[in-house]
Amino acid sequence: MEILQPPGWPRPRGYSNGVAASGRMVCVSGMVGWNAQCEFETDDFAAQARQALEHVVAVLAEADAKPEHIVRMTWYVVDKREYLAAAKDIGQAYRDIIGRHYPAMTAVQVTALIEDRARVEIEVTAVVPEAAAR
Repeated sequence: MEILQPPGWPRPRGYSNGVAASGRMVCVSGMVGWNAQCEFETDDFAAQARQALEHVVAVLAEADAKPEHIVRMTWYVVDKREYLAAAKDIGQAYRDIIGRHYPAMTAVQVTALIEDRARVEIEVTAVVPEAAAR
C-alpha cells in the first residue's frame, strides 16, 4: 500500500489524500451503530461511530482482512455539526479500533439514513496484499 501525498501539500490530519494498492479487494457495505441484533442501544454519535467501526472490522475479518488493509472509507452523517462536536471521541474510537492507519476518507452530510435512529453509516474498501490473502 502506498500513501499518495503530492509534494508541497500539507499532510492531512486523520486521513490520506490518496492510496494505491494491489491485491484482493474487499468491499464492506455501510455499517451503522446498532448491535449484532440490529438494535440501537444509544443515540450518541460517537458511540454509534464506535459500533459501526467495530462492525467494519468484523466484516473485514471474514475475508482475513485487517484495519490496515482499508484503502478507502466513506462516512455518511446526518448532521455535520454533531459529527464535528464529537470529533475527539470519534478520534479515540477510531484509534482504538482501526489504529493509526488513515486511508483515503470522505465524510458526507446526508438528509437521512435508511435506519431512522442511525446517526452515521460507514462504508469501506480494503485491499489485502496477495501474500496475505487466503
